[in-house]
Amino acid sequence: MAAKQFVAVLFLTLVLIFANASAIPSNRIKYLNIIKEVNKKGPYLGLVTVYPPEEKAFSQLRPLSLMGSILLWISQIFRLGVAGRRFRIGKVQGKKVIYVRCGVGMVNAASATQQMLDMFDITGIVHFGNAGNVNNSMSIGDVSIPKQFAHTGIWDWLNPNGTLPTNDIAELDFGSYNEPTGDGMNLLGKIGYSYEQFFSELGKPNTAVPLFWAQISEQWLQLAVGLEGMELEKCVNSSVCLPQKPKLVVGLKGSTANIFVDNAAYRDFLYRTFAVSSVDMESFAVVMTSLSNGYPVIVIRGLSDLAGGQAGQNAIQTFGPLAARNAAQVVVKFIGDLS
Repeated sequence: MAAKQFVAVLFLTLVLIFANASAIPSNRIKYLNIIKEVNKKGPYLGLVTVYPPEEKAFSQLRPLSLMGSILLWISQIFRLGVAGRRFRIGKVQGKKVIYVRCGVGMVNAASATQQMLDMFDITGIVHFGNAGNVNNSMSIGDVSIPKQFAHTGIWDWLNPNGTLPTNDIAELDFGSYNEPTGDGMNLLGKIGYSYEQFFSELGKPNTAVPLFWAQISEQWLQLAVGLEGMELEKCVNSSVCLPQKPKLVVGLKGSTANIFVDNAAYRDFLYRTFAVSSVDMESFAVVMTSLSNGYPVIVIRGLSDLAGGQAGQNAIQTFGPLAARNAAQVVVKFIGDLS
């Protein structure tokens, strides 16, 4: 009886597979064939940036020589709704690369990275773009290559008199920011910062490991140390320049959350509590996705503003292009130094 049931289940599974295969539109089959051909020319280094200004800065350096002018428009290839993205296949500094712009936020960053790893023959991921600065020893235009990232957006939002869970790593008490001090109760209460759940192909299946700091791949980080001291740009244009020459710093800490930090008090809280020097909305997701799949990863971010440190419009509107150019220059140099 068990054997008959197994045969029946196997037959039904094969029927469903062939039924689904026959339902795949011909254009998807065409793209799958293209991807197969692309992978024959691999492996490739994966490059992931975020939004158009960063892509523009990278393209203006003209580092990417296309391999046979291959441009792929990947749209809904698989039945599980893969978001349409454009992948560019070529060479940077003589190294084969595949480049994609993921879009803003952690969901976009994780899905684009996983999409790249699933579809293409990839050796590792270089993620780059802009970030906000939360460290007073760093300046606009500087480039940071952090050694680790935290996801500072996993919150336990408590009642005003709520008790912090024992596994939370830090607490932000909104009442501490009342103005005037001590005037009544802040009904927002407080939030506790919790751990991420890290699943890895190297771990036990379906078993998560609590993780707060995601570590950048050590070998690539050590390679990046050799880039410190490289020349970076200080001028947006002929009339707008920074007062000091930007620098590259390797080995600080970064913070990621689906939050655009433009508030000085929260910036100071993040720096005091977690000792992070940069804030962005994608890096942790790219790092976690890469590491969970067993791939090396590094993050290179240009600092476009002192988060919440300005009066009026955020400085990213003025210095974002400069920060993106400096980050892109570091990316190209790093790729050139890879063996």
